[in-house]
Amino acid sequence: MARISELMGRKVYELRPARKAGGEPRRRRVGRVHAAVFSPDGRSLVGYMVRRPDIAGMVRRPDAFLALDSLRSGEDAIFLTKDAGLALDDGARGRLGLEWDSCVMWAGMDAKTERGRVLGYVGDATYDAGTGRVQSFAVGDGGVAQSLVGSVQVPASMLRGYRGGYMVVDDAASRLSLSGGAAAKAGEASARAQIAGRKVAARADETASQALDRGSSALGRAIGKARRSVEGAAQGGLEPKKATATQPGAKKTSRKNTGADGARAVGRQMKKAGGMFGSFMDEYRKASK
Repeated sequence: MARISELMGRKVYELRPARKAGGEPRRRRVGRVHAAVFSPDGRSLVGYMVRRPDIAGMVRRPDAFLALDSLRSGEDAIFLTKDAGLALDDGARGRLGLEWDSCVMWAGMDAKTERGRVLGYVGDATYDAGTGRVQSFAVGDGGVAQSLVGSVQVPASMLRGYRGGYMVVDDAASRLSLSGGAAAKAGEASARAQIAGRKVAARADETASQALDRGSSALGRAIGKARRSVEGAAQGGLEPKKATATQPGAKKTSRKNTGADGARAVGRQMKKAGGMFGSFMDEYRKASK
């Protein structure tokens, strides 16, 4: 099974004939993958949105839709397997017969049960690379806590649809266990990623919280300390430490809007959108700036 996160941020190229016989095919850059698009019923991945290069580095161009059946993932990039007229935008949508305004972008959207119990937000999805059928959605809190406690894998069969800015799933999803993450492997599991994340993150070392503000590079260096802190917390160790950034008089650090932050903001903004795909894209662009 493939994951949508595996292609996020990768460059996309169209291969063109070599200038000389026997030469290497030429690459024409299409852009960079930044969002996954699902079918109106939400159970199949139909393609990705590709952010195209700006014109002269100044004029923003509209995103391009790349159909899932028209791409091949290479070692260093993604390549079109069909003519651009059939692989991208209107050509691809018409060929697939997509109801474009009813398509959905799940990543970044909050998930809740039919009874209204919020589980967290959708951060990833596993799917069949050949058919696009989704196997499961990964629901967590999207922050440091998720790397520590893992996420809930919600089977696609539990999906009930989109409603009021939320992915709605079967009530039984609230009883699923966490998978992945240091604390989950150590036995610190719960049915809800958000609640478990708060409990463990509250006991995590201050370094991890500060590293999140500094960016992913610093976070990576601090994960070791965070893991050790989580082990102590799971065993009922010391009282939780307050993150430095929340202490009175503490100096606030700037935080860049990473891809995960942008996706999370989209999920929150979906509560204000009407469910049409045009609204999804408008909100995604705003959140990604």
